[in-house]
Amino acid sequence: MAKLIRDITEITRCGSQYRAEHLARMGLKGCHASYLLEICTDPGISQETLAKRICINKSNVARQTAALEEAGFVTRSPSQTDKRIMRLYPTEKTLALLPEIRQTLSDWSRYITQDLSSQEREQLASILVKMKGRATTWMEEH
Repeated sequence: MAKLIRDITEITRCGSQYRAEHLARMGLKGCHASYLLEICTDPGISQETLAKRICINKSNVARQTAALEEAGFVTRSPSQTDKRIMRLYPTEKTLALLPEIRQTLSDWSRYITQDLSSQEREQLASILVKMKGRATTWMEEH
């Protein structure tokens, strides 16, 4: 089982490098793709909810969303009902880049699975969904 975790970690690191290289020309870091996809999917999402959805601690989300705001990719505004809650919205700049961000992620997925049959890709996706469910359950409990 340790080898499985090591393999997943290595795939994750390679994917991070790929995203960093391909998103840099847009002025983004590799980690920003997951932030921006969630913010575009759910405009007005709170920083806390974003942190839970992408399994990143709240202080890192606050730091990265501040950087994204400074670079013009998101706007942050306090909730009208609770000023302690920061709401996140994509800017036009982000919405214009969204197809390219999605294409970058799609290209990586296609690249790493190109040697798998369609049945193997479906099995892998199913297994990963189960593993992610267990992992996120642990995060919610701790």
